Amino acid sequence: MTRRLFLTLACSVMMLSACGFQLRGQQDYAFKRLFIAGGSAAGSARLTRLVQGGSDTVVVTSPANADATLQITESRGLSTLTLNSLGVVEEYQANLSMQYTLIGKDGTVLIPPSIIALNRAMTYSDQYSQAKVAESDLLFADMESDAIDQLSRRLSLVKSMHPAPGQEVPGVAPRAPLPPPPL
Repeated sequence: MTRRLFLTLACSVMMLSACGFQLRGQQDYAFKRLFIAGGSAAGSARLTRLVQGGSDTVVVTSPANADATLQITESRGLSTLTLNSLGVVEEYQANLSMQYTLIGKDGTVLIPPSIIALNRAMTYSDQYSQAKVAESDLLFADMESDAIDQLSRRLSLVKSMHPAPGQEVPGVAPRAPLPPPPL
């Protein structure tokens, strides 16, 4: 029995290591005090947990005390994805766009204006309109969580508070509209 358990455990460890799984690890941000301006309260709280929990950087409450200021603007929307033969909506597409920029204390642009754009598909029925509103809230919360995760990884690309020419972090923006997600 113990041998079988040991063999199962050993195989599990080997499979897990072969899939490329790696813990997030400690981030090393160039700034040690960050001020977050804008964004939703839940998004700011999640970003604060990610930054403070995974690095030695502290999120401060005043821009005067910060080495860098992260400015976030978020927009959400629903658009019609498909209609049935009667012209009634069958699916909606939930869209979330997060615009952000990181500016140093001296006004140096560390990350130029950039965008994280996400979308999700959601079926719709008039019979379940209240449930679909709750579902859209969950989809937006999930997309915001994904965007914050991407943003925390993007912040780690800043290696210096005064980057040399050619060493700046480039801005990111979607070049084309996002394709409809698969169902």
